[in-house]
Order: sequence, then C-alpha cells, then structure tokens
Amino acid sequence: MNKLITFAGGCHCGQVRYQVQVEKLEAVKCNCSICCKKGFIHLIVPASRFTLLQGQDALSTYTFNTGIAKHHFCRHCGIHAFYRPRSHPDGYDINLRCLDDNPIELFQITAFDGAHWEQQIDQIRDRYS
Repeated sequence: MNKLITFAGGCHCGQVRYQVQVEKLEAVKCNCSICCKKGFIHLIVPASRFTLLQGQDALSTYTFNTGIAKHHFCRHCGIHAFYRPRSHPDGYDINLRCLDDNPIELFQITAFDGAHWEQQIDQIRDRYS
C-alpha cells in the first residue's frame, strides 16, 4: 500500500466540507450526459477514506435511471462536490474540481466512455476496486 495523501474539499459556498484520503493520484473524465453537464472529474475512493466534515443538512440528492447512484449537491450553491456512484455504491466519488487549492495537475486523468456505460463499466470497477 502506498502512502495516503489527504485532501480537503467542498462546495462553492462552504456549507459542505469533506476530507478524502487518496492512495493513487488517478482520476477519470467521463463523457456521459450528467458528467459532461456537471464538469465532474472522478476520484473514486472507499468509504473508509471519505469524511464529511460539515454540511449533511445542506445536501440534497438527485437520482435517475436505476436510482443506485446518489448524486449529492449543496442545496445552497448547487455544487456537486461528491456522490455515491453506481459503479462503487459502497464508496464515494469525489469531484476532483472541488478539492481545495486546485491539485488537478497532480493527477493522471484517464478518459472513460461513460456514454456507453453498460459496455465499459468493468474498466472502472476493475481499476478502482
């Protein structure tokens, strides 16, 4: 196991704050409809490496299609800083763009063809399990 790196992040207005521990500086850019519209870059972590520090009461949740993914967003500013993904329903998917100090350049970002999710999902499940 590599050393864990801790990042903090949250929504735009500051109501929602979290901390995440990352082992690999790897993220995924998906081309599915919701990720494109949100500008989400995925940093998938086990639930044990995610801590919601504040803002549980500020969160709203959006679901669609199968209803498995729980797309959380701040009800005050609308930012989708993290969610419970369909691919890893026991983990968290952090929006790399919502980490403090914009560490995006530290991460290797891989493209994922989420527009064809059913045919491609094993790539994500195998890589981030």
